[in-house]
Amino acid sequence: MSWLIKGGLVFYNDILSLTDILISEGKIAAIGHNLTADHEIDATGLLVTPGLVDLHVHYRDPGLTYKETVTTGSKAAAHGGFTTVGAMPNVKPVPNTAALLSKMVVENHKKGVVHILQYAPLTKDENSDEILDYQALKEAGAFALSNDGFGVQNAETMYKAMQKAAVNNLIVAAHAQDDSLFNKGVINEVDKAEKFNLPAISELAETTQIARDLLLAAKTGVHYHVCHVSTKTSLDLIRIAKKRGINVTCEVAPHHILLSQDDILTDDPYYKMNPPLRSKDDQMALIEGLLDGTVDFIATDHAPHAAYEKEGSMLNAAFGITGSETCFSMLYTKLVKTGIVSLEQLLTWLTVRPADLFNLKHCGRLVVGEPADIAIFDLNQPHQLQISEYQSKGKNTPFTGNIVYGTTAYTIVDGNIVYQRKEVA
Repeated sequence: MSWLIKGGLVFYNDILSLTDILISEGKIAAIGHNLTADHEIDATGLLVTPGLVDLHVHYRDPGLTYKETVTTGSKAAAHGGFTTVGAMPNVKPVPNTAALLSKMVVENHKKGVVHILQYAPLTKDENSDEILDYQALKEAGAFALSNDGFGVQNAETMYKAMQKAAVNNLIVAAHAQDDSLFNKGVINEVDKAEKFNLPAISELAETTQIARDLLLAAKTGVHYHVCHVSTKTSLDLIRIAKKRGINVTCEVAPHHILLSQDDILTDDPYYKMNPPLRSKDDQMALIEGLLDGTVDFIATDHAPHAAYEKEGSMLNAAFGITGSETCFSMLYTKLVKTGIVSLEQLLTWLTVRPADLFNLKHCGRLVVGEPADIAIFDLNQPHQLQISEYQSKGKNTPFTGNIVYGTTAYTIVDGNIVYQRKEVA
């Protein structure tokens, strides 16, 4: 059976043009005009893109499935137009062995409706100094390494891990956090901490560890990737490192480029995330970092929690914000429609760049002969973000209620429709 996506504005070869896409046997069979198929999707007035790529999600499965599962998390990804995601290993048990990692890979494929790439932990249980068997983890299906949620506290441990990762050609994706400077904080270190009488998180907790790791990366030659960069100083360090030829990349999360601490008006746990929302100057620096190429791509850090874990005060609530289902529409509405970035730039940060920089095959671009992983968005009709529409178990986002453009109409994985907006059903 074949499908024709007809009449859409298509992001193809890094430009936008009106063309059609023929899908046959799960693959893109042709891109052009005068094509025919058994069935058609009328994409007139809609945007057609490669399936979005998000290399930073938390699916909580196994062990924490009251927060999220592979199924609900991947459905949330599909709702947001993502067809390939990278799942962090902060689950129970942590996949420290090839057997555990292999089981997760199998379950991801079995239960997920999108392609789920699996991170392996950098050290045992993500918070120790015991370095794991990276070769075995890679053979079991790990595409990169991360202790996300924990910073590696011991410099020697990080040095040895980077050496071993480089030998095995594995990327080290780091959550930069020096616990001695983090000081059990819950909010950024300025006036809001004082106003709400909450312990502050120093930006030094992030920046000093990035500085350390950049020197270690220079020595080892490993591909060092910094997760969820949040400060201007962090970007300054990364910018200098890139100019010196250090193999470093970094990502920024939607919430850090759309919000600042100025948006926190009350002691509201929905604004509690790690790294925290920083100053307005930091927020503007992150956008500038995207525009000048210091920031390489956007990743959501989708972090779902049960409702009761995001109640009360920031002091005791869990860190984290969901992002899969609001990412594209919020960024399109706040950045593209306001003229801050172009649509092509936004799409590049969400497709081409993460795929290229992590050496991922079969995603990030529309290519004849490759799997038909495609997202279709409605840029014209306004829509209010509503909890009732979320596919994730986690509803913990302050973006609910926003009026947005760029909602997902269809998400297609391997030629199969895995999400279809009800209005067009």
